[in-house]
Amino acid sequence: MMMGRFALLLLAFASLQLFCVADDDNNDDDVVFYESFEESFEGRWIVSNKDDYKGLWKHSKSEGHEDYGLLVSEKARKYAIVKVVDEPVSLKDGTTVLQFETRLQSGLECGGAYIKFLRPQEAGWKPEEFDNESPYSIMFGPDKCGTTNKVHFIFKHKNPKNGEYVEHHLKYPPSVPSDKLTHVYTATLKRDKEVKIMIDGEEKKKANLLVAEDFDPPLIPAKTIPDPDDRKPEDWDDKEKIPDPNAVKPDDWDEDAPMEIEDEEAVKPEGWLDDEPEEIDDPEATKPGDWDDEEDGVWEPPKMYNPKCAIAPGCGEWKRPMKSNSAYKGKWSPPLIDNPNYKGVWKAREIPNPNYFELDKPDFEPIAAIGIEIWTMQEGILFDNIVIAKNEKVAKSYRETKWKPKFEIEKERQQAEEEASGLDFLASIKRKVFNALYQIADIPFLSNYKPQILDHIKKAEKQPNLTMGVLVSTVAIILTIFLKLIFGGKNQCPRIETKPVPVVAETSDDQGSDGEKVEKAEKNEAAAAARRRRRET
Repeated sequence: MMMGRFALLLLAFASLQLFCVADDDNNDDDVVFYESFEESFEGRWIVSNKDDYKGLWKHSKSEGHEDYGLLVSEKARKYAIVKVVDEPVSLKDGTTVLQFETRLQSGLECGGAYIKFLRPQEAGWKPEEFDNESPYSIMFGPDKCGTTNKVHFIFKHKNPKNGEYVEHHLKYPPSVPSDKLTHVYTATLKRDKEVKIMIDGEEKKKANLLVAEDFDPPLIPAKTIPDPDDRKPEDWDDKEKIPDPNAVKPDDWDEDAPMEIEDEEAVKPEGWLDDEPEEIDDPEATKPGDWDDEEDGVWEPPKMYNPKCAIAPGCGEWKRPMKSNSAYKGKWSPPLIDNPNYKGVWKAREIPNPNYFELDKPDFEPIAAIGIEIWTMQEGILFDNIVIAKNEKVAKSYRETKWKPKFEIEKERQQAEEEASGLDFLASIKRKVFNALYQIADIPFLSNYKPQILDHIKKAEKQPNLTMGVLVSTVAIILTIFLKLIFGGKNQCPRIETKPVPVVAETSDDQGSDGEKVEKAEKNEAAAAARRRRRET
């Protein structure tokens, strides 16, 4: 009995070991495609020969590493390169993971760093003619320009009713990291119609491919649409308010009264120089030796501020300042009243949508090639470790072994540089604040305000002298929106304005001694002060 039980236990243990070995073998099979760029891309990837794509690709090391990648080497260029996979990758069954690394070594002000996963060539494209019109199934990755700051996830899907392919954009996608470190982007498509977006292994967004709230436009069209042939009846009154026909303008309403009048109580300041002009001829100016009166006209010396005006309340003819007219009422108009004939806002009647269809799951076209087709104003974008896998654990293992060691080294180097420059504390605080603001901008209920918020954040990043003010105003705007959404109010995007930074113009005029320059500057400053006093009076 004991020997029999021992034999059964041994057999079970051996079977478990064989199962684990088989499972490990399956993990290898789960890697559908992997590109490390340790070898040159030439001869393996195909560079587009289209005229628009003149950007030069290079096989280059990542800065500070021995690791190679595919480098965007020139700024302000279009780039296109493609790699045909050995066997098309089906997206219809099971899990599919799309993952790659990018490093924005020169930052990214305006450009893309995304990848297109292309349909088979039977769809009507050729690798050597790869361009922005080449049909893809999925487009995924970073994109920044102006107020655009997002990690795209776009899929193209065929409408079975009309045969058209439609782009469906993920709503409220995450923002692109704002540093120059290596980051890894992962998109996981699961059999339950879910898509998950991760940056550096951290989940940033989860969506359902069939849910209308998650994609724009929705994959499943509306069942009904407004009838394009329906027309509003001629007698349909859609004005909710109308002028009161019985209203009469009051007798004391003066439409001709001006908005401003002279301030009769104003008194000319003592010491005002009535007979002195604000500007006089520069007594130090001389007529140029090559001046020709016949060709150039009569020479006149340049004007300068009258130094007498700088020490007086003002010069020239004194005029009383203007003030608001309390009698001003403007043009009279009758008050508005409810329209008795109001029928409401007219809408066309709904009819069945001829392009409506239903699906249990997306009918993706397979991935037959991997393409990078971008336009960018910055060089230094490095692509590396592109993976297509059928197992999330496989993608994770690449993140742990390929990406993470590089990222940790770059973080340590960045911290050391900040410490050496004495900016460690302030720079780290600033970076954390910006990262937090970008995450706040990704909150779905702020989506209507995201462009304005991102524009404000970008101004703070570009202009250090505005950083604190812009950060404070950005936080204030976010809090205002948040409170407005909680306590009510119309959902309108606020107008965000940033005051321009005063810039002192630099000149190449080095003539005159330092004493003369100081004296001239003091005169100009005194004249400016006098002008300010005159405006106040």
